[in-house]
Parts: sequence; structure tokens; C-alpha cells
Amino acid sequence: MTGEAGVGLRSDRGPVLGGLMLAIALVALDTTIISTAVPSIVTDLGGFSAFPWLFSVYLLTQAVTVPLYGRFADMRGRRPVLFFGIALFLAGSVLCGAAWNMPSLIVFRGLQGLGAGAVQPMTMTIVGDLYTVRERARVQGYVGSVWGASAVIGPGIGGLFSQYLSWRWIFFVNLPIGALAVWMLVRHYREQVGGHRHRIDVAGSLLLVGGCTLVILGLLQGGVSWAWGSPAGIGIFAVAAVLLVRFWFVERRTAEPVLPLWVFRHRVLVGGNLAAAVVGATLIGMNSYVPTFVQGVLGTGALVAGFSLAALSVGWPLASAWSGRVYIRIGFRDTALIGAGIAVAGSVWMALFGRSVTVWQIGAGCFVVGVGLGLSASPTLVAVQSVVDWQRRGVVTGTYMFSRSLGSAVGVAVFGAIVNGSLAARLAHPPAEVVGRLPPGLDATGLVLAGNSRTTPPVVAAFLRSALYDAGHRVFLGLAVVSLTAVLAVALMPRRVTDLAPAPAAELTGPEPAPDAG
Repeated sequence: MTGEAGVGLRSDRGPVLGGLMLAIALVALDTTIISTAVPSIVTDLGGFSAFPWLFSVYLLTQAVTVPLYGRFADMRGRRPVLFFGIALFLAGSVLCGAAWNMPSLIVFRGLQGLGAGAVQPMTMTIVGDLYTVRERARVQGYVGSVWGASAVIGPGIGGLFSQYLSWRWIFFVNLPIGALAVWMLVRHYREQVGGHRHRIDVAGSLLLVGGCTLVILGLLQGGVSWAWGSPAGIGIFAVAAVLLVRFWFVERRTAEPVLPLWVFRHRVLVGGNLAAAVVGATLIGMNSYVPTFVQGVLGTGALVAGFSLAALSVGWPLASAWSGRVYIRIGFRDTALIGAGIAVAGSVWMALFGRSVTVWQIGAGCFVVGVGLGLSASPTLVAVQSVVDWQRRGVVTGTYMFSRSLGSAVGVAVFGAIVNGSLAARLAHPPAEVVGRLPPGLDATGLVLAGNSRTTPPVVAAFLRSALYDAGHRVFLGLAVVSLTAVLAVALMPRRVTDLAPAPAAELTGPEPAPDAG
């Protein structure tokens, strides 16, 4: 098979797709497994207030490297970038499984994120290379099935490991999956890419990493380690703003920017990237706090909590597979608008849950939100890939994944700030019958997580569950607000499929870049 732009792709598409699905499974399983294991990790290592960093640092390192990987893929090919990402992800998995405390686990999760920054966008880019727009409608169903299988297998495995073995096995299980993915891709996926001289946007990369890291740090620790209005609380955001503004100026002058600014001047790309950010924030909010809510408030075990969240990931791939047929008929934007509306309805419903909510209701709410996200995510991804040629498909796919990862990183930080602030306020003023019976800090929540409530005095357990309910309720309210913005984002996109023919390079980039600028 011959690819675009003189790049030869000599591949058997079936086995290649199988290898890509296994690579996607690495990321998909990692998300669903760790969500159900958080209570066990906190019980073993401590650091409840820091556990959002298990998601944030992973998503942050993933987000800030995605554009760089996309640039390398367009110049050097998808294959070496994908293999590098899988190797890095597996190395991080081994180290996570050997972590000795919460700080070390957070650092090693960051290493995993560096690998995921290559794996997820490269798999999506290769699918875009190998299949036409109409074929992608069918292939998206196969790709979505990976998330569906992971939704069923991941929480089950995570719950079993956490409850009966050790949470450490949730990371070691990545090794055989990654090895099989590499073996299949080495055997069946080949590409020929002409050599290009390239420059690494070091300044832009450092400014982007520094600015985003400070934003996440400020959101997570504000109101916990320092007051929001304190010099530290204000100063950290001020420095972040300076770095990000400087990043914008640097990218305007750089020949090979890590995050090309022209992607924000095209209507389809702007709408798609904003929608991706909202999807990322909604997804991580659900993944981070639904299992903790179910275990801490309803008193279930890790296995039940995992399957309540699995409903979200089951709804996603089902809707994603169906969306391919829908967007061919009614267009990308209208399909995504339907999905956004469903996600809003599901989020609002969950925000209305009372204290007597059941596990089945939580699962049903997750399923509805998952359906909405599936109908929104797939059409917007295919849309952004459809407006550019081969040479820029890695960049726009990387930017899309960057937006989604950054939305997730900011989302988990915001929701983490909401939860930490709510719990800190409640635990600072416990009722008289609970005073002196709580461990210091937010780690007191460990008394009703991971099955510890049986040995906790009833009055203490009731107070902690009430505090966790209030915090979780605020998260659900936040998710309803966030999901509502997806409607506005999708509305920016063109309505008809025929409007999405590949645009000329000059329309996307302005002046033609120099030949050695990539």
C-alpha cells in the first residue's frame, strides 16, 4: 500500500490494526485499572491529598510531549516514535509496580505519561494513514472495542488485584500486552519516509512544560498547602501566565514549533481541540472520583466500585462504533452535538443524586455520560484528521490528543482542588463526638476506604462518608458545568461532511514554510 506524500506504507492492515489495538489497550487498561486501585494505594502508601497527582502528572507529561512526538512522526515516521513510546511506558510500569511511597509512585507515573504521549496519538495517526474517512467509520468501532474490553477487564482485574493480591500487579500486567503489540508491529508494519532535517523546539517545550506544571500545581495545592489569596497562591499562577505568554511568542517565530499556532486558526481544528479538552476533563473527573465515591460513600469493595465505573467505558465504545454510521449521514458536527447533549444530561442527572443513591444508579449515570462522550470524541477526531494531508496529520492528531490530555490534567487538578478543599473544610470542624478520633489531614478518609469501615466506629464512619458525599457531589456539579461547554465547542465546527475536504497547505499555515522547516 502506498501512502501520501511519497511515503510508502507496506503493511498488512489487519495484523497492523491488531497490533495498534494492543498498544491502545496499554493506555486504556492503565486508566481503568488505576482508578479502582486508588483507595488501596492510599491505604498502603498514604497521601490522600496527593493522589490526584497520580493522574495529573501522568496526564501532564503525556500532554506536553504529544505535540513533540507528532512533529517527529511527521518528519521521521510513525514507527520509531510508537516503539519508543511503548518502551518508555513499559519501563514506567515496572518502576510504578516497585514504588515504595507516594512521591516515588507519582514520579514513575510521570515516566509512564512520557510513553503514553507517543503511544496514543501515534496509534490514531497510523489509523488515519491506513484508512480512508469512510473506512475509519468502521475502524473506529474496532478501536472503540478496546476501550469497551478494557472497561470490563480493567476494573475487574484492578479490583481483584487490590482486594486479594496487591495493587502493584496493575502495573506489571502491562508487560505481556506491550510485548505482544511490539512483536505484531515489528512483523507487519513497515514505512518508508524520506529523510528531513529538523530542529527540536527546546525553548517552546520547556516553556510549555513549565507553564502547564505550575498551573496544575497551583490548582491542586491551592487552599490546601497555601491560601488561594496568599502570595504563593497568586504568584504561582502569575509565573505560569508569564511562561505561557512567552511560549506563545516563541512559537510564532520558531520554524518547527512544538505546538504550531496555525492549528488554532482553522475552524474545524479549533472546535475539535476545544471539544477534546472538554472530553478529557469530563472523562478524568469520572475516572478519578466515581470509584472513591462508591467505596467511600456507599461502602462497597474495590471490585463493585470498578464495575460501576466500567459502565462509562462500555457506553463510550458502543456509541463510538455507532457514531461512524451516523456522521457519514448527518455530518461530524451534528453527531458530536447529539453526543454533547447526552453527556450534559447524564452529568446533570448525576449531580442530582441524593445521599440514598445506589450503585446501580451510579452505573447508569456513568453509562449515559459514556454514550455522550463516545458520540462526541470519535467524530471530532476524524474531522480534524480530514482537513490536512499526510505531512500534517501527525501534528493535528498530536494537537488533538494534547488538548484532550491537557483538559484531563487541568480537570483532575480542578476537581482535586474541589475535593481537597471540601474535605479540608469539613475535617477541620468535626462534630464533638468525632473530635480526637480522626487521623490528621485528609488521610482520615482511609478509614472508610478499602474495606476499613468495619473497624471504624460508626459515628466516625458516618461523618467521613458524609464529608466524602459532599465532596463528590461538588465534583458531579462541576462535571455538569464542564460538559455543557462541549456544546459550545462543537458548535464551532462546520455542519456538512463536504465542508471537510483537505485544505491547502497555504490555507492552514499561511506562507509556505522553508523546505528544511518540515
